[in-house]
Amino acid sequence: MKRTDLEKNLGLKIKGKINQAGASGRFGSAAGAVPDRREQRKLDQAQGLVPFAVKLDGELVKQVQALALERGVGLNELVGELLKKGLAA
Repeated sequence: MKRTDLEKNLGLKIKGKINQAGASGRFGSAAGAVPDRREQRKLDQAQGLVPFAVKLDGELVKQVQALALERGVGLNELVGELLKKGLAA
């Protein structure tokens, strides 16, 4: 092997070790980690939330999303509020 090939292989080994080491918990993916799907489902069930899928017109969805942004709330909260108001009327 040529000397340049040896240096390239050494560089690849070093790079592999750096990538394998990862970052500490303070800075890495654990810093802002969100629960995975299974954990999120358990958290939702503990709050009494049930998944409810519907098909809506695209314009209606855009209106709901714009209203959620305007109020600064999530879609789940806004849709729940709108459904309660609609069923009460």
